Amino acid sequence: MASNVLRGHAHTYGKNVDTDVIIPGKYCNIVDPAELGKHALEGIDADYTARMKPGDIIVADSNLGCGSSREVAPIAIKGSGTAAVIASSFARIFYRNALNIGLPIFESPEAVAGIAAGDEIEVEPATGIVRNLTKGTQYQAAAFPPFMQALIDTGGLLPYVERRLAERAAAN
Repeated sequence: MASNVLRGHAHTYGKNVDTDVIIPGKYCNIVDPAELGKHALEGIDADYTARMKPGDIIVADSNLGCGSSREVAPIAIKGSGTAAVIASSFARIFYRNALNIGLPIFESPEAVAGIAAGDEIEVEPATGIVRNLTKGTQYQAAAFPPFMQALIDTGGLLPYVERRLAERAAAN
């Protein structure tokens, strides 16, 4: 993952935030990530994109991204300018889709319990350390193995594979 520290304000949500409210179906035909991002979380929080600032962080309880397997759900979140997502747990397919498009996601029930809406949050992607700067607390999120860190660093699965193929071609 990126060595840069991610820093922004928390936008908090509850349990079972499904992909239908992350990006309503009427927008699923949009292919531009920035355009999708304008509608991120519209089904649960119509003012999210108006309130959030690039670099802000979504914090949600358990089972974030449940429901349908909309690949556009994490694309919409990333396209909105959201820097990362912290949750107690993620639906399995959302988790993988997020990693595939290079959206940094972190599992930490303790961090979720200790973060309130508006708190200033800092995340060190390389270590999984989550700091609540507002409250002066620190939490540990589950760490990714190095190859997954590289995948997110590169911006997702496709750029990662392209880079690896180019490296192999250059070595031959």
